[in-house]
Amino acid sequence: MPSLPNWSNGKSAPPPLPRIPVPAARAIVDCAVYVDGTRLPGKFTHNAALDEVRRRGNGFVWVGIHAPDESQMQDVAKTFGLHELMVEDAVHAHERPKLERYDDVMFLVLRTVVYVPHDSVETANEIVETGEIMVFVGPDFVVTVRHGDHSELASVRKALEQLPERLAMGPWSVLHAITDHVVDTYLSVTQLVEQDVDNMEELVFNPRNSVAVEHIYLLKREIVELRRSVTPLGMPLLQLTQPAGGLVPKEIRRYFRDVRDHHTIVSERISEYDEVLSSLVDAALAKIAVQQNTDMRKISAWVAIAAVPTGIAGIYGMNFENMPELGSQYGYPMVMVFIASVCVGLFFLFRRNNWL
Repeated sequence: MPSLPNWSNGKSAPPPLPRIPVPAARAIVDCAVYVDGTRLPGKFTHNAALDEVRRRGNGFVWVGIHAPDESQMQDVAKTFGLHELMVEDAVHAHERPKLERYDDVMFLVLRTVVYVPHDSVETANEIVETGEIMVFVGPDFVVTVRHGDHSELASVRKALEQLPERLAMGPWSVLHAITDHVVDTYLSVTQLVEQDVDNMEELVFNPRNSVAVEHIYLLKREIVELRRSVTPLGMPLLQLTQPAGGLVPKEIRRYFRDVRDHHTIVSERISEYDEVLSSLVDAALAKIAVQQNTDMRKISAWVAIAAVPTGIAGIYGMNFENMPELGSQYGYPMVMVFIASVCVGLFFLFRRNNWL
């Protein structure tokens, strides 16, 4: 059997094998050309689609991409003239919601959220899962880049294709439909999270239940993640409703105002959940402190009761000859009755004072 080469004897390791580039088409989920609000028949590559639109001088291209690598995104960026900084954000993801403008191209980052079903809030390890959608909007194209399995846009595309008058407004109608879809998802998720918050509140204030503070911390952590995904989108939506810049048509800005109103509702709900959970943490800690105080009183009561026979037994265990009742025939029974009487008396005394 031939021996394997030893690279620890000073010889340099072989260079890594070159990575075989995967065509951009492997990452493209859908690519279509829309003219006057209607999808043209046939299949297009992203290059052919853009050429068709610019040959006609009308319509726009919508390219949907899922989790592209750097080479795939570079290919798409070369076709549509996207800035290298936008390409970097689209590949590496993990961006906060933001809106940036590069010449006549607008770049919007959206965080998507999905509710993770679970049997009980006490046994859940994850309640909210997040993803990302990046949208590049140009004069005659829309490029959407998705990260996460739950951030699908097929339903948005299908719904828009049923509204040709909306698609006829151009690429900005697609941006509005995507943001509206994402914010509506926020509303659905917050409604489900509200049930978990209500269940946790009921558990904390139920005197017969003992809730570990860690469960409240878990739910609060998920609310914090939800807030970080949702709240920063407020500023980009505000910018999209402003006439400054002149890129967003007036009619589309009206639609964005409605999206912004829904986003404000979601942000207010999340803030309320955060405040409620902070109160629940304080209530749970107070409940634990009360329970510890009750336990300490019980322990102290039993220690006081046990101190009576311990003290008497300690005195009569000193082995002196001249001690009271040592020579009495009834000394032992009298001491036992005395010990029992004192212990029973202390028991009922502590019981009456709610120490036992």
